[in-house]
Amino acid sequence: MNEKELINYYNKFNEDKRLTTKHGKVEFLTAIKYIDMYLKKGYRILDIGAGTGAYSIYYHDLGYDVTSVELVKHNIRVIEKKRPDIKTILGNATDLKKIENDSYDIVLLFGPMYHLISTEDKIKALKEAKRIVKETGYIFISYCANEYAVIAHGFKDNYIKESVKNNELDSDYKVISKDTDLYSFVRLDDIDLLNKETSLKREKVLSQDGPAEYLKKEINKMDNETFELFLKYHYSTCERKELIGAGRHILDIVKK
Repeated sequence: MNEKELINYYNKFNEDKRLTTKHGKVEFLTAIKYIDMYLKKGYRILDIGAGTGAYSIYYHDLGYDVTSVELVKHNIRVIEKKRPDIKTILGNATDLKKIENDSYDIVLLFGPMYHLISTEDKIKALKEAKRIVKETGYIFISYCANEYAVIAHGFKDNYIKESVKNNELDSDYKVISKDTDLYSFVRLDDIDLLNKETSLKREKVLSQDGPAEYLKKEINKMDNETFELFLKYHYSTCERKELIGAGRHILDIVKK
């Protein structure tokens, strides 16, 4: 991962807007639904890769003790402007020595795993999250799914021939991410190997947004009643094993 390029990217990217569209809300509301399954009154939440604070602010406003860790200074300033009393830390998910061992009940690791390219860096981030979370706590990890990248960017956006020609895909259509790339794409078996390497125990794994990213236009035009029906459909199918890797994001819920 090129840290400088990543910072430049998020200085221009409208992170706030992404999760407020109807199709973006699917990802956000699904994460909230599953976090709430494990959340208890008085729990402390660490949001690593907090972006502009969507999850941090949501739980802060519900009265939880929230700390936001973010690599991009601009994003930190956005959070501090919106909620000055949220504790913020400028830091990298792979090295969080400022944070004590066993100090948080819920650790969110959403953005970092999109951008950490090497297995070594992914393991570092997972080990840091594992070090910080309490024995009774949970880590929520979001990954970018390989098949979405191939279908949406390869076939839908018509980059597939160029990608094959440039050896950006292996013979099994697995994306080969370079150190200079901004995004990393995984399959469920890649996540399983990371969990095995870090001795993390899975509670649940699911498709965080299901078909929402493929149906952006249709979902954004839905009336509220139809959108609620779509959410019900998504919630009823998102844990189905055959669908987990089909959406844009995979959400893995693990503990020590």
